[in-house]
Amino acid sequence: MLLNIFLLIFGFVILIKGADFFVDGASSIAANLKVSKMLIALTIVSFGTSAPELAVAIKAIASGSGDIVLGNVIGSNILNILLIIGISAIVHSLGVKNNTVKKELPITMLITTLFGVLLLDNVFDKGIANSFSRSDGVVLLLFFSVFMYYLISMSRNRIDEDEVAPMPILKSIGFTTLGLVGIILGSNFVVDSATYIAKAIGISERLIALTVIAFGTSLPELVTSVSATRKGEYDIAIGNVVGSNIFNIGIVLGIPVSVFGGVGRITFGFVDISVMVITAILLFIFSLNDRKISKNEGIIFLLIFIIYYGYILIS
Repeated sequence: MLLNIFLLIFGFVILIKGADFFVDGASSIAANLKVSKMLIALTIVSFGTSAPELAVAIKAIASGSGDIVLGNVIGSNILNILLIIGISAIVHSLGVKNNTVKKELPITMLITTLFGVLLLDNVFDKGIANSFSRSDGVVLLLFFSVFMYYLISMSRNRIDEDEVAPMPILKSIGFTTLGLVGIILGSNFVVDSATYIAKAIGISERLIALTVIAFGTSLPELVTSVSATRKGEYDIAIGNVVGSNIFNIGIVLGIPVSVFGGVGRITFGFVDISVMVITAILLFIFSLNDRKISKNEGIIFLLIFIIYYGYILIS
């Protein structure tokens, strides 16, 4: 028990320090390449922090545990907005650029809504159970390819700012890589140690899955976004969540389902799917209002998070 408590603390230390390195490196890469920090956040940062979800998804669906894959994506996407954006906005109001409001956030809202519609077969035909087929996975991959086309078009637009990169390009890549390794290792230490401690004190596996595992796979996004917010890198903080949510739906779910087959009967209800879609819409509406996510709006996100988690734990 003492060893696992030590590993838990050690994991958090590596996680937090890794996030600092990761954000500094990613920001420096953007400055070196003269591209927007949002592009780096939507690619290197979001794809990197989604690595735990992808690993869990491939392992789960290959072993026939399709519900874990869906739960992983639904839970992570809800946590990313309600918890991560919520906490980040409380740390400091998040400025949202005009291009993000007009392009990235609508894409997030659309792919999340599409995912929700594909899950709710029973709403359109009462005679069938909700399922997620291989063809649904292919549809998500096709939509994700549109997002990739958008990223490629973004990469062609160089920024005009004469920002001096704090580190040379190779050092920037080194910092980013080292930070990502620290984030993933730290997450593993935290999740494994917390799971062991929870079982040792008699907490059920269902509660562990809903809390420790769901929170654990979102830890990379959480520490990265909060660290970015502290450093004033709001594009990275928001782009990390936006990119991760799109990546979760298009790649973390789309690829395993397309390769290994669909999920037969879905146990997630209308409430879970609705909360996922509504949070994406709220993120867009809050940003559209005054081009920022304020502290009050961060508090609203956290209150919804508490109410939702209270509901699933009681039900």
